[in-house]
Amino acid sequence: MEEIGSTEVQVKFGEWFEKGFNLYKENLGLLILASLIAVVLSAVTLGILLGPMMAGMILICLGLRDRREPRPEVGEVFKGFNYFLQSFLFVVVWGLALFIASFLLALVPCVGQVASLALVFAVQTLLMFAPYLIVDRNEGFWAASVESYEKVKTNFFPFLGFSVVVGIVGSLGAILCGIGVVLTAPVQACVIAVAYRDVFRGGAADVPEAAEEMDSGAGPKPPESEGTA
Repeated sequence: MEEIGSTEVQVKFGEWFEKGFNLYKENLGLLILASLIAVVLSAVTLGILLGPMMAGMILICLGLRDRREPRPEVGEVFKGFNYFLQSFLFVVVWGLALFIASFLLALVPCVGQVASLALVFAVQTLLMFAPYLIVDRNEGFWAASVESYEKVKTNFFPFLGFSVVVGIVGSLGAILCGIGVVLTAPVQACVIAVAYRDVFRGGAADVPEAAEEMDSGAGPKPPESEGTA
């Protein structure tokens, strides 16, 4: 795992949302189909496959963001099983810890429920990049959680705002008896994938610098001429 500095990480709220939504729109059919598979399998297994299905969606979103060739396909969602143990532990350990902590806080009169909600938002924010690190760098769930925490804490409150908004967008589909989450969850995955690549630069699967330059409209820089002997 790379050495983590304490330098404040800039939160590019508008840029991340714009690029994430564009990524979603450009790959709408693929993402909705993969999301449908992930949601159905997670539901019928009572959440047991939530971790690997989430990992599969992340794998697809990162591949699309990186413009990987060959282009990701719907079946790639099943490659999330390659990260079964760590993604499963991430969901179970942190889900159980949050449930217990929230339950205990909710017992406190007056402020308990507010504190419980604040805790959930804070933990979700601090751990938002952990599943991406599990998939992208094949890290264990604990190491990925710590690395995500170290990055997010450098600029926590802007990250908190970003996490809350993207979480609301991703869960809007639950209003339609849960079916609509198939449409909205990939938006959340795409936006965070864009943010992840920006925050954790230098990842093994990151887009080459030359490709980024072409995307911005500038050609690759010509090589520096070597001096003659």
